[in-house]
Order: sequence, then C-alpha cells, then structure tokens
Amino acid sequence: MSRVITLIPNDKVGTYMAGPGIRYWEFARVLSRHFHVKLIIPPYIKVANEINFSSLPFSVQHCKNTAEFRAAVERSDVIITLGVIVFLYPFLTQLNKPLVLDIYNPFLLEGLQRDVDTDVLSRWTTFESDLQALRQQLLVGDFFVCASERQRDFWLGMLAAVGRINPYTHLQDPTLRQLIDVVPFGLPGAAPQHTHPVLKGVYPGIAADDQVILWAGGVWNWLDPLSIIRAMPLILEKRPRAKLFFMGIKRPNPSTPNLKAVEAAIALSKELGFFDRYVFFNDWVAYHERQNFLLEADVGISLHLDHIETHFSFRTRLLDHLWAGLPTIATRGDTLGSKMAEYGVARLVAPRDVPGIAHAVTEFLIDEGRREKLQPQFYQLASRYHWEVVCQPLVQFCQSPYQAPDKNHLTQHFAMRNRRSMPYKVYRALRMGGVAGLLRQIKEYLHFWYNQS
Repeated sequence: MSRVITLIPNDKVGTYMAGPGIRYWEFARVLSRHFHVKLIIPPYIKVANEINFSSLPFSVQHCKNTAEFRAAVERSDVIITLGVIVFLYPFLTQLNKPLVLDIYNPFLLEGLQRDVDTDVLSRWTTFESDLQALRQQLLVGDFFVCASERQRDFWLGMLAAVGRINPYTHLQDPTLRQLIDVVPFGLPGAAPQHTHPVLKGVYPGIAADDQVILWAGGVWNWLDPLSIIRAMPLILEKRPRAKLFFMGIKRPNPSTPNLKAVEAAIALSKELGFFDRYVFFNDWVAYHERQNFLLEADVGISLHLDHIETHFSFRTRLLDHLWAGLPTIATRGDTLGSKMAEYGVARLVAPRDVPGIAHAVTEFLIDEGRREKLQPQFYQLASRYHWEVVCQPLVQFCQSPYQAPDKNHLTQHFAMRNRRSMPYKVYRALRMGGVAGLLRQIKEYLHFWYNQS
C-alpha cells in the first residue's frame, strides 16, 4: 500500500496563488510521483477553489471545520506543513505521525518589518504570537526544511537555543542533516512557452514597441517598489518607451490586509503623473499565465529594503526570472539574487540607490540582445532549482520517515518554560494601550479564534 503524505498549506491554492500556495502545489506534484499525496486546506483559509481538482495526480480537500480537518489528517503516514498551522491546530502534534515543518519563510523577521508602522502594542502582540508559534514548531518537528544554507545557519542557532541540538540528535546524525536540510523554492523543469500576448500591444497603455520593466511578484512592506518608481524619470530620459508593470498587488487570499507598500507605490506614481501612463498595477496573475508576462518583459526588477529579513530571505519570484531567462536588476543582500549575479544574469544595486537603479535598468534596455546572449548561463543555473531536484531531501524523508529521537524528552519541559501567562498579557495591554488597548486586544483575540473554528 502506498504511503500517504499529507501536505497542509497556510495559504490559498488554485488558479491564483502566492508563494506558500505555489510551494505546496509543487510539493504535491513532485511527491505524488512516489506516494499517495493529499493536499488538505485547513478551515481558516476561507476561500473557494477555482479549478477542477479531479484531474490532478494528488487529491485536494478543503476542510470546512476542525473536526473534518482532523479526520482528514489522521489518515496520514507523514504530515508536512508550515507557518502557524501547528500553533492553530495543536492536535497535529498529538497524532504520533512523523511531522515535517517547513520553515523556508523566517516569518518572525518578516513580521517585524511588515508591522513597522503599527503601534507598539500591536507590534508586541504580533511578535509574541509569532515567537510562541515558532518555539512550538521548533520543539515538535521531527524534520525541518528551509530555503538556503544561510537560512539553515540561522535555524540551527534557533534549534540550539530551544535544546534541539543535543546528544540525541547529534548521535542520530553529527551533520544534523536528519534534523534540518535545505529545500529551496523551485522552478519547472520544462521551459516556459508563450501562449498568447498579455502585455505589449494588449494591455491598455502599453504599446507593441514599448520596453517593459517587470516587477514579477507581490508588493510587500519589506520590499522597495518606491525606488524603481522614483527611477522612472531618469530611465525615460534615455528610453522614452519604457513602462513599469507590477504583476500583482492584490494577494489571492482575501483575508490578507491591504499593505502600505502598495498604497505608497500607487500614491507616488500618481504624484509623478505616471499612473497608468508609465507605471501600471495589475491585480494578480494566474499561476499558469505568469510565463506570458515574463517572456514579454525586457528586464526584471526586484528591490528590497536594508533590514535583517533581507539577509535571510530567498526571493522566490526571482526564480521566475531565472526560469524565463529574464535579465534582472536586484538589490544586493538576499541569497538568490547573489547567486544570479554570480552567474552574470543579474545586476545588483545598493538599497534605495535610485540613480544606480536607473543606470542599470537603462543599460539593460539599451542592450536588447543581452537576454539571448545570457541564455546558457540562465539554463545552467536554472537546472539547479528544478522542483524535482530541490525536493529530494523531502522525497528521501518520506521514503524512510522517522520521529526525532529527542522530541518526547524535550517537548513538555520547553512548552511549559516558554508559555506566557494570560495575566501578563492583560497587564501589558493595559500598560501600553490603556483600557481601550485591552478591549481591542480582547476583541482581536476572540475574532482570531472564532475564525479558526
């Protein structure tokens, strides 16, 4: 009988997907070549699926409540999940199943930058919830996967801090690869095919002979869309037919709040008189349509701010640039951008260096044959990131799953040690936000847990 592998994403899957949904969709596709795979959507993701799941090589189930969710997960041999799923549904740690926790996204660091403009009470509340969820994950996982060797160093420190690097795990494997290994984001093995025009001569305001600068991912608060918009006047001086296109500003999951980075980018483009003239904002692009935008673009752009999230990030949408052979301008600092620069397919710029960004983009647009000349380098690097290649540590674990030798010894001790008391949280809310702050916290707490059921 085939081993049953259950994948639990923390975001929407279907026609329109962001990074976490894409990752688990591709995990399911690769693992289904070896096992019986179930992609189970937890109840708190209250979104409809838009595609026919019946023709897929894996099953998809969207659970309506916790009881249905638990029943579906119990019929598993291995459970793979990420984010706050274990925090929201702690029964997953009590099923005596090998539990793989995917920590490719250092959400604790991401949250610090995402919430930088909120009030201090809200920031502390979110931070402590993230920290509690993270500690719980590190204590209960049997096997962890992350996105890069740099990230692995970060997570090894975290695992050491909660006691997971110990005589038991060291005796199991002195390299600790059986505790945590690298499974980066991937890209398709097949080359992208242009199926129909979507930008040049088709999208309102973009002519057939325009040159398109493509922002291929979402616009998040830890990124820097403003610098490329500020660079547009300089770019247009030399390349008057340049257009900047943001591929997606509305995350597919409707529960995701509006981000200030999006609002600021739109406001700046309007202030400059560029909105819908030289700078365009699209809602979102279907996963199976993205190659058309990538192949019609002339240069890709990926810019971020200078903060700790960048150092440990793995800019997943850069893989789409790599897949489509799209020459790229990126801010220095993240792992994948550095690797692309090493292969000569990307130019790195300093954070918020508007003149440097404008110069690099203009140089790429002038050299119209650059893309074709770089195809061998693109191909060579892309082959290292095919989903079938990067998923091998996950496949190997599922072939011979195990439970961590130290987990039972440490879980109860550290769970008690790290637990924050409710009286402390009440005191902190009163001290930082007064009675109004306490009432807001209670309302948010009740709303949060109501939505999980």
